[in-house]
This record gives sequence, structure tokens and C-alpha cells, in this order.
Amino acid sequence: MDYTIVGMITNTHGIKGELKIYPMTDDINRFFHLSKAYLGDKKELYYIDSVRIQKSLVIIKFKGLDNINDSEKYKGKYLYVDDSDKIKLPEDRYFISDLINCTVVNLSNDLIGKVTDVILGNANDVYVVTNDEGKNFLIPAVKKFIVEVNVNDKLIIIDPIEGMLE
Repeated sequence: MDYTIVGMITNTHGIKGELKIYPMTDDINRFFHLSKAYLGDKKELYYIDSVRIQKSLVIIKFKGLDNINDSEKYKGKYLYVDDSDKIKLPEDRYFISDLINCTVVNLSNDLIGKVTDVILGNANDVYVVTNDEGKNFLIPAVKKFIVEVNVNDKLIIIDPIEGMLE
């Protein structure tokens, strides 16, 4: 079974086992339509009891996580859904989890690095690309610089401007 990351568990909320989720999706309301999710590295299945939004975070109460001691072990872990439950994206839109670890090359097929993070912005997202030496490059996710994104082959081709990769 394949999974898609839809959030990062940032903390517990209160003492009754609720979890604070940083949404990694454009549609924060998608959490209201979920009945189940998978928590942590082992992708443990939990059914959702309730969902609410507080500021820009999602607060979820899972059945079986009834106190803070049950929930604490998931802090800093990801929240996953079945791929069959992921939302359909418009053309040229990608899940962050699909972009992470994509190899990035330029038009000459020179290796730039791998996508290690995506910074969500108001105007556009920015791909954080890390090379083998650990140096980070910030690549705006706009058509001017992103020539092709192939998440199936985990490959992104860019056309950087002068100074972008320094």
C-alpha cells in the first residue's frame, strides 16, 4: 500500500490525546473528509474521532489515543493517508512528499542536488535543493525556472539564472 504525507504532528493538544497537525496540503479542509489516517514511521492506523482548525493548525482527536501519554510518541512524526484518499491536484501541482528526494538537474543534465524541503510561499513555493556537499540552493517553483517535473522518475529539470546556484 502507498501513502501520502498530509501533515506533520507538531505537538499534543491538551491532556485528552488530541494532536496538533501542521497541514502539508493546500486544502486544510481536506481533514474534515478523512475517516482514518496513519501515524508515525510505522504508519499505525487510527480512526478519526473529531477534527477542528485552530489558527493555521489542525487539531485531530483519534480513537484510541485518549490521553497525552498515548499521543506524545507521535510528536515530530508525519501523518499519512492512503494514496486512494489523496486529493486530485490540478495540472502542474504536486504533493510535497512527491517532490522530496527528487533529483534536480539543469538543462545540460548537470546534477544540482536533491529536493530536501519545500518552503510554502504566498506568491510561489520555493524548492530547497541540497547538493552532495550539503550546500542549499533556493529554487522558486515558477515556470521561468522549472522546466519539467517528473515525480514518477523523481526528476526535476531547471533553467537557473546567473547567480542562483552560487
